[in-house]
Amino acid sequence: AADSRLFLKYFSTSTKIISPSSTLCISLIPVALLSKLPIISAFIDFAIFETGINEIHKVEEGDIIFVDVEKYFKKSLESAATIIILNKKVDCPIGKTLLICKNPFKAYDALVENFRPKTHYTKDYSDSSQIHLTAIIDRNVVIGNHVSIGKNCRIHSNVVIEDYSIIGDNVEIQANTTIGSDAFYFKSTKKGYQKWTSGGRVIIENDVLIGANCSIAKGVSGDTIIGAGSKLDCQIHIGHGVVIGKKCLMAAQVGIGGKTIVGNNVVLYGQVGVSQNIVIGDNVVVLAKSGISKDLKSDTTYFGYPAQEARVAYKELAVLRRMGRNGMK
Repeated sequence: AADSRLFLKYFSTSTKIISPSSTLCISLIPVALLSKLPIISAFIDFAIFETGINEIHKVEEGDIIFVDVEKYFKKSLESAATIIILNKKVDCPIGKTLLICKNPFKAYDALVENFRPKTHYTKDYSDSSQIHLTAIIDRNVVIGNHVSIGKNCRIHSNVVIEDYSIIGDNVEIQANTTIGSDAFYFKSTKKGYQKWTSGGRVIIENDVLIGANCSIAKGVSGDTIIGAGSKLDCQIHIGHGVVIGKKCLMAAQVGIGGKTIVGNNVVLYGQVGVSQNIVIGDNVVVLAKSGISKDLKSDTTYFGYPAQEARVAYKELAVLRRMGRNGMK
């Protein structure tokens, strides 16, 4: 359930709580009441529990989301979200609660900061971390708060594992890799780019290998997941909220944009670039230096920029070569 401290700060005299089954429209939330109750049901006819904080594309029932652009109001109100922070009074759907405030982004961001406060490491291993006795941790490894590392893991020198990361069993992470760096995610404003606070996690499932000098960003509000049995070469970047399936193979210098979903048994050869919000099907092979800008269907090999089926790409290249030779004669 929600911690009331954030609401005290941002949902006070400028906030109204609206419910379709209640005529209550309260412009001042009693501080004494909120300090005791982690729910907002005191102002409506049914109990509303906040069980998570999320973005619109991953929202589930019980989640809080925010919207501050009117063209997205309808999508937000029709989503699975239970509590919606917005900056304009609208009709409230049944089963939801609306929180009206001047700056929904600031309120949302503060909620994330409240549940995932920034911490400063004063020693290599946090007392709240859980490391299996069979795990081997080399020198100069930094392990953040509430990190879990499973059995038979090997963490090489100079690895950084940020807060709330979960490492499964039989995982190897090679030197100088960072697990759980902040999402590269910004809101454009008139004053410049405003960074979103990253409140998600990284989950690395069993039997995964991550090479040296890789960076795996945590989700903005959800999880970045590396599926069981997957193997990542050196110098790979995995963006925020990416989900990689099981038994995937990725060669050096692959880069995957945020919120992309990669299926099972996918092979990405060296220097493949993947745009954000892409879905790659199962058993896909993408050949070296290709660029992926749209969804890829399963059981297919791709090549080129923009990537297309390899057999088609090679035929086009052959035609271009013939045209070039003929033009030179």
